[in-house]
Amino acid sequence: MQKAEIIAIGSELLTPDKIDTNSLWFTQKLNEIGIEVIMKAVVGDDIELLKQAINSALKRSDVIILTGGLGPTEDDVTRQAVAEALGRKLIFNEEVARQIKEKFARMNRQMPEINKRQAFVVEGAVILENPNGTAVGMFIELNEKSLAVLPGPPRENQPMFEKDVLPRLGDSASGVVFRRRLLRVSGMGESAVDEAIAPIYSKYENIRTSILFNRSEIEIHLTAKAKSQQEADEALEKLASEITEKLGIAVFALNGETMEEVVGRLLKERRKTLAVAESCTGGLIGARLTDIAGASEYFLLGVTAYANEAKIKMLDVPSELIKRHGAVSAEVAEAMASGVRKKAGSDYGISVTGIAGPSGGTKEKPVGLVFIGYSDETETKSFKVILPGDRYLIRWRASQAALDYLRRKILHKEKI
Repeated sequence: MQKAEIIAIGSELLTPDKIDTNSLWFTQKLNEIGIEVIMKAVVGDDIELLKQAINSALKRSDVIILTGGLGPTEDDVTRQAVAEALGRKLIFNEEVARQIKEKFARMNRQMPEINKRQAFVVEGAVILENPNGTAVGMFIELNEKSLAVLPGPPRENQPMFEKDVLPRLGDSASGVVFRRRLLRVSGMGESAVDEAIAPIYSKYENIRTSILFNRSEIEIHLTAKAKSQQEADEALEKLASEITEKLGIAVFALNGETMEEVVGRLLKERRKTLAVAESCTGGLIGARLTDIAGASEYFLLGVTAYANEAKIKMLDVPSELIKRHGAVSAEVAEAMASGVRKKAGSDYGISVTGIAGPSGGTKEKPVGLVFIGYSDETETKSFKVILPGDRYLIRWRASQAALDYLRRKILHKEKI
């Protein structure tokens, strides 16, 4: 099996503010054609360190993927580092320069002189066109080893990799492929999930199973190794089906979908609509739902009502109810869900009210106490949860609990 290394370039990736996300995507694509990624590195804008990283990678691996550092400024040193590491020249390419100039012209802008630096390519490299930016990529073959030099932005390097790099690598990759599947589970703990499905996944020798907790859900990662994509996909489908049969409604995603994607699909398929009233989550449920394209087909209204006066005026929550039970209560959650549904004229209404912390909790109503309200044309009800974590996690987990409750109600298989 061929081995690969990924080198992400840019000093910004060594700060607390930026992370390398490209390598995850490249790893998946390389695995799918039977190439194993054995090392990843992040190198700042230092030409000597980058040369060392390239030379070290060439000693260990068959495929080296470099991303970033192909811009027009002085700190974009990838081209020069690759050329020096390989003992080759940088050659100015007139055609590349012309294409860059044309791209600026199409934006009614004159190309800055500094952008000519992007027209220098490593001697002997195959130029990879970039329809989404000004930095061309390069593919270099070296004694049965391959080196791909790609721009940093995913919208530029991903199309380039799939169109121009993968076909070249696929010609020489091993006859083994890796395929992945991600199942998501709600309402169960990590240990409970593993206890339930370990007897199932342990029978599959060519599928690696990993169970992880992620904020508010359990992820089941399945990685199949096979001689063909079809064989791997068939094995994954069989195992996923067995796991789903065992865990039932707790499995909400079979292909890595988020909870908001699943809920949105259910609403759209049934031509149902939703309105949301939020207090402690501060609009997070609405934001998650509207992150999905086409949400306007089913998401009608979102009301963020933190103050008691807002709950009364915007959601018709009776003031006596708040006085008697408090804003964080089952009664108020139900009134909020019913009120927003009636305001919007939607099929469903859900609400959240709680104490996200870090202050505001009492012995009777501690930080993490959350009530989820639900309303449709036949019933209005609520349930209580006490969620662990800091303010961010409590808010996120509350939004997840509300969406999951709605999902289960839509499916008429409530198990909470």
